[in-house]
Amino acid sequence: MLEKTMNVSEKWKDPKIGLMFFGILILGIIVVVALTRERIVSPIDNQVTVTGQGKVAYQPDIANVTLGVQVEKADSAENALKQLNEKMNNIVAAIEGASVPKKNIQTQAYSLYPQYDFKNGASVVSGYGANQQLSIKIEGIQENTELVSGVITAASSAGINQVTGISFDVSSVSDLKQQARIMAVADAKAKALELSNVTGTRLGKIVGWYENAVGSPDPQPLMGLGGSAMDAKEVSPRIPSGTQEIVVEMSLNYQVK
Repeated sequence: MLEKTMNVSEKWKDPKIGLMFFGILILGIIVVVALTRERIVSPIDNQVTVTGQGKVAYQPDIANVTLGVQVEKADSAENALKQLNEKMNNIVAAIEGASVPKKNIQTQAYSLYPQYDFKNGASVVSGYGANQQLSIKIEGIQENTELVSGVITAASSAGINQVTGISFDVSSVSDLKQQARIMAVADAKAKALELSNVTGTRLGKIVGWYENAVGSPDPQPLMGLGGSAMDAKEVSPRIPSGTQEIVVEMSLNYQVK
């Protein structure tokens, strides 16, 4: 009996047998991992994805306008800032007088810099410039279609010489997106039913979904509306906001029976 035990022990000491056992162990681990991964990655093999789209048109009720003042060739940095501040105080007062609350007026950029001329082969300081840009949020433009042009005209009369951009938005964007989302789901379900009828495939329950919002308002730049030296009646602009769309796509994953 002792001799048999010793023979078995000696066999396990054989390198070939050890390598064979190790190889079988590794192979078993690989098989287990592969089976487990298959269950995790592909829990449901038979699925189909159907995408629907929902569109909701709306008229913007908010305008965001960017305007500013540029001061050129002041004889000192101090005077450049002084001129800029005087103009901007008048402009802000004019904008507030055009029914824009103070909380909707925000400085977007502010700069002071030397200006140069090229003389005798060298750059020399010829003056100082200053610039301030304001971002103006104008609400209620559906009720008062002349509100945006009125604000720009008032600011122009007070001294602005730059209007660098305008974009439109809507205050009820969450509600509009929800409407578009519901329409997109209904569209996807209708397409799924049609697909099932055409292919003769039985679709089961919805096992997943994802959303893609593909529509959003685009900024509409507006340039060159003049400065304080121009007659306000002559520079009063027409600012149509138009109609825009929110577009939402919903993709539904169905089981295939």
